[in-house]
Amino acid sequence: MQHKKQFEQPPRRVALFVTCMVDMIYPQVGRAAVQLLEEQGVEVVFPEDQTCCGQPAFNSGYHDEAVPLARHFVDVFHPLIASGQAEAIVLPSGSCATMTSHFHLELLENDPAYLKRSEELAAVTFELTEFLVDVLEARLPEAHLPGKVAYHACCHLLRELRIDEQPRSLLAESGLDMVDMTGSDECCGFGGLFAVKNEPISVAMGNAKLTSIEACGADHVVMCDVSCMTHLQGLLQRQDRRCRAMHIAEALAARGSQSDDELNTPAQSKAPDVGDRPRRWQDVGTN
Repeated sequence: MQHKKQFEQPPRRVALFVTCMVDMIYPQVGRAAVQLLEEQGVEVVFPEDQTCCGQPAFNSGYHDEAVPLARHFVDVFHPLIASGQAEAIVLPSGSCATMTSHFHLELLENDPAYLKRSEELAAVTFELTEFLVDVLEARLPEAHLPGKVAYHACCHLLRELRIDEQPRSLLAESGLDMVDMTGSDECCGFGGLFAVKNEPISVAMGNAKLTSIEACGADHVVMCDVSCMTHLQGLLQRQDRRCRAMHIAEALAARGSQSDDELNTPAQSKAPDVGDRPRRWQDVGTN
């Protein structure tokens, strides 16, 4: 496992790797992540040349096709870190953090020049809750959500990055009405293309998770990956369940100003109208 850099002082400027699904489907998760970082006095920059990290291709066995994306990640983010324009890279996704900080090294192992730079990036690449807790030692403002909240531990975050205490501690200190959910660390059944290739098994695993959610009486189930959120939210909506799935950044950034509709329907959120231009995430924070 790649060792993380130990900062003498908490970083004051980070680069946001927003991930494909957040950029294209869930912009409110990106805004919430920016809000949480800016509330801690961290400036967020967004390199607009970023693109997919290559995880879908890699997980499907198309490793050769994923290599150019791993190189592109290095080309985009390494100059920012090397020049001091950013001190760390933060991602609102355990699965993409796993890809960029672990599996990129595997893809680039036969390319010494890129491998060295990829290793340097891996040392300063952090999943959002990991960065907030382990690096910033953040104390977040109190969050406000109506009803009870349960936490689902996503597989890549828990099993690859071994991150569990960090999101749980942030939620425990958030002021939200947290409830324990049986099997919170069990897979929801999404697994990327697993849900496409093995739909009956995926749905059965998701329904088992829904049973646990309903048993604990949660009105919201929060998690650190929008992929798992998409899977569970789809099942919840199709079965007309009252609980709603949401990203942990949204839950922690909820300050009581959003309506129930805004909080409870992340899968239906509409991206901002920006025409043909990319969204500029450095402009969507609270400052």
